[in-house]
Amino acid sequence: MQSVAFIIAVFEFVLLIFSLSFHECAHAWTASRLGDQTARLEGRVTLNPMYHVDPVGTLLFPALMIFGPLLGLGVGGMLVGWAKPTPVITRNFRKIVRDENLVTLAGPVSNLLLVLVAFAVLAVISVAIPGGHAIVLAAFGGGIGLGVPSGLQAVVLLGVLAIEINLSLFFFNLLPVPPLDGSHLLRNSLPYNAVQAYDRIPIWASYLLMIFVGGYILRLLLGPALAVVYFGLVHL
Repeated sequence: MQSVAFIIAVFEFVLLIFSLSFHECAHAWTASRLGDQTARLEGRVTLNPMYHVDPVGTLLFPALMIFGPLLGLGVGGMLVGWAKPTPVITRNFRKIVRDENLVTLAGPVSNLLLVLVAFAVLAVISVAIPGGHAIVLAAFGGGIGLGVPSGLQAVVLLGVLAIEINLSLFFFNLLPVPPLDGSHLLRNSLPYNAVQAYDRIPIWASYLLMIFVGGYILRLLLGPALAVVYFGLVHL
């Protein structure tokens, strides 16, 4: 079982890096379409993680959360992370507030798109492969099917983990805490005086809010969201 746990941890780590790269690429691509070529000129319109990796948020922090329990470090919890922020110069947009909001939303929406793709893959397996429905539901409940071809088991496991990770990233990035995406949306809706106060929130306070308040909110949202996905898979 230790080897299975290690394989799952590797899958989680790879999926998280890909999902974060997809998220930042979506920001960069949308900004480019709306008139700001800053990110494109820096090579950020790509899925290559080398252009998006943040040493702490993409590698160290997720690695501790994923592999920590396997090494007896007692580190674990909700799997989230962050990549290197996509550079955006808002004065290059035709309609600054609208276009900045669209660029901001592109990231979380990209994670939601990956959720839908993963759900579609699991739905096809459930319907088209004999016994696929039971395999998918078992994997979603944390079980590993006995006698299931390893290739099929890997695809199902990747699909389930992709849904869990990208739903976490979707909700996490919409939290209105700097420097997350949700903070840009909130800032653009505040009056001038409130913006000045909002911009003075120290970075240490932001991290405390993300870890404690954000973690609590994330758990409240993620549970019902995963329940909806499971309901959909059950009734295929």
